[in-house]
Amino acid sequence: MLMSVLCVCAFAQPKIQFDNTTHDFGKIREEGGKVTGRFEFTNVGDSDLVLTNVRPGCGCTAANYSHDPVAPGQRGYIEATYNPYNRPGAFNKNIRVTTNEPQFRGEKPASPHMIFIKGEVIKRPPTVFEMAGYKNGNGMSRIKENSVTHNLLNTESVKDTFMIHNFWDKPVTYELDLRDGYVTEEYRSFGKSILPGQEGILVLKYDASKRNAFGQLKDQIQINTNDSIEAKKFIYFSVNIKEDFSKLTKKQLKNIPVAVFSTTECDFGQVQKNGQQKSTVVVSNKGKDPLIIRSLQSSNGMFKVVADKMVIPGGDKSEVTVTFKANSRANAQKATLEIITNDPSNPVQVVNLKAQVL
Repeated sequence: MLMSVLCVCAFAQPKIQFDNTTHDFGKIREEGGKVTGRFEFTNVGDSDLVLTNVRPGCGCTAANYSHDPVAPGQRGYIEATYNPYNRPGAFNKNIRVTTNEPQFRGEKPASPHMIFIKGEVIKRPPTVFEMAGYKNGNGMSRIKENSVTHNLLNTESVKDTFMIHNFWDKPVTYELDLRDGYVTEEYRSFGKSILPGQEGILVLKYDASKRNAFGQLKDQIQINTNDSIEAKKFIYFSVNIKEDFSKLTKKQLKNIPVAVFSTTECDFGQVQKNGQQKSTVVVSNKGKDPLIIRSLQSSNGMFKVVADKMVIPGGDKSEVTVTFKANSRANAQKATLEIITNDPSNPVQVVNLKAQVL
């Protein structure tokens, strides 16, 4: 009797069977809005089927699906939505589907089921904004190029010119939020507002000496307007600020701090999902003047960094602790840690970071 019960349990397994694994949208218009394809399936097994993960292969698709268990012989569905806007041309996207079927419960899970959506997006006619060269933003007033990139010394400043066009039938006012002080308005070709159909010039100055920071920085300036569609507009600065050592005297050069690093790589090895692991980089000052850690910058938010000392006297050291906090997905994680100091001979030290989430 016990043997027959065990046999029944061994063969009570769910099994998914899709009606179709590809949905072809054919030709769709870029400006026509989102489209949705439906995949239906049957549980041809003899126990409840559960969709444990439905993951689109890229951010341009979204999936809705049966969340409740699907009984043997019953049907379920997966809906995949595609947004064609700004994506002209042919597309072929996948959705990865995992279930509670036996092959996904072993030590080495099987490859997921794959379903596909495909089609061709017919390019929309250019808008009045695009024909004028204004592709950024969503409002009736737009900034032609609203992002700039600079490499600056901490003693330098730079000026940028921004073109603004009012496509609205009303005047648009512009009020800049410059409370931080390192960006100033140098010139504008208009008063408080730009008249309908007019174009204006705005010149901003970015002063690295007032920014008081080093390394890769992402800054934004907010512009408040009366635009009925997009009232708040932004100008973005991507700036890499380096220290200017050109004015050091001969005496200062004899006493400069000298940074020495215990390692240039931290390998956290294998880390369980949602677990954490720590590693340490020792920064020693082999010079005379204090070594100042200007910045600790990790390229991956899963690696958190803190130093027990940001100012290191000559002959002393600081421990920089890197904590890796794993997510809930098994994968490999890599990053870089930039340690920026006031050592003129080696102001930026890159430490490679890596971990394997199990």
